[in-house]
Amino acid sequence: MQLNYIANAAVASASGRTIPVIDPSDGQPFDELQRSNAQDIDTAVRAARECHGAVWGKLSAAERGRLMMRLSLKIADHIEELTALEQRDCGKPTKQARADAVALARYFEFYAGACDKLTGETIPYQDGYSVFTWREPHGVTGHVIPWNYPMQIFGRSVGGALAAGNCCVVKPAEDACLSLLRVAALAAEAGFPAGAINIVTGYGHEVGDALARHPGIDHISFTGSPGVGTLIQQAAAERHCPVTLELGGKSPQILFADADLDAALPVVINAIVQNAGQTCSAGSRVLIEQSIYEPVLERLGQAFANLRVGPAAMDLDLGPLIRASQQQRVWDFLSDAQVANIPMVAQGQIVDEAPDSGFYQAPTLLRDVPVDHRIAQEEVFGPVLAAMAFRDEDHAVELANATQFGLVAGVWTRDGSRQFRMARRVRSGQVFVNNYGAGGGVELPFGGVKSSGHGREKGFEALYGFTTLKTVAIKHS
Repeated sequence: MQLNYIANAAVASASGRTIPVIDPSDGQPFDELQRSNAQDIDTAVRAARECHGAVWGKLSAAERGRLMMRLSLKIADHIEELTALEQRDCGKPTKQARADAVALARYFEFYAGACDKLTGETIPYQDGYSVFTWREPHGVTGHVIPWNYPMQIFGRSVGGALAAGNCCVVKPAEDACLSLLRVAALAAEAGFPAGAINIVTGYGHEVGDALARHPGIDHISFTGSPGVGTLIQQAAAERHCPVTLELGGKSPQILFADADLDAALPVVINAIVQNAGQTCSAGSRVLIEQSIYEPVLERLGQAFANLRVGPAAMDLDLGPLIRASQQQRVWDFLSDAQVANIPMVAQGQIVDEAPDSGFYQAPTLLRDVPVDHRIAQEEVFGPVLAAMAFRDEDHAVELANATQFGLVAGVWTRDGSRQFRMARRVRSGQVFVNNYGAGGGVELPFGGVKSSGHGREKGFEALYGFTTLKTVAIKHS
């Protein structure tokens, strides 16, 4: 049985209740988590506040950095253990789970080095004044981590908050807690003071809501759906608590006729099948210039037909979806597409070794998707790629911007002027030209516009959101 991790100790929840941990590859329970409540959140927040006031908030930036580097090295020493936990807990193929563990180590390495680089500035002002700014931590930050990339999102969110001088209370998704509980224990082994990192497991409506409403939380970072993001923001607004929200996307990959298709198409495919399409930045729409529409669809269709889906341990192209309800959600989208007579180009294969009780979905390529259909507008969060043709650059921009989301976009063209025009005109927090994702890019600020959220994580920019700016004006004559 897994326990909460509060103040460097494994503790049972106040409720005494548990939640089963399900293996998505076979649909069977293999462990239990604590079903925590508001009392457990209060315990964790108190531990974090005490740590911030007595220890963490008094460490120099260099000392914080050294501790974070020790944790990075600890994670690096336990890559295979964390990979195995993430693989079984989330259904990720081995290579994806290992990449997430490696990325987690890199996040703490990056933010370890950033701790003592966060500075203020001096401001020229009237004669007789010296004016400068300081960046100060909020104090205690709350982090609601989703189930699709628990290690990576923990790294980019909690790593940045700790580097800025905050202590953290973390609520992981009830579907994916095991790796984060282990990382919290590794942090204690690395020398983190009790209360710097606290993990409380449970359901969102019980634990997440209590975290968002707790008066001892000074900032909230949330990654998840727009609907839940609205609830988090409303709860935080009651006490004027700042929030950082990353709320998903419906990201386009835009292929112009002059694109290097040999380079582009493998990336386009990976951007929708990675993690079985359960990725906020998944390239779930491919917009193809009309003159190359048919040959591109033919090549994509051949590639999709060869994709294989199976248990996480088989390390195939895709593993299972996270749970039965997510599988049903994808089925509902595909059923709606069938009713609307949206043509299916190709589907991948679920291997015979995949248990019927697992949560599998074959990757699916659809064509001629109407711009107003929900397949083109809503986040499926599964391996479903919607293809649409565009006439010219203006039409491509119109289609790319025709959703409520604006998280990531990919543009594929050799035309240098067009590259800059498209990067300007597409409404998105990140635009990648002739690539997609830049290999993960721990250093690259990440976040959205429109319903994809606000605020930025990753890179140095994240540190600004996890601090407040204080202006000091000294009159000396």
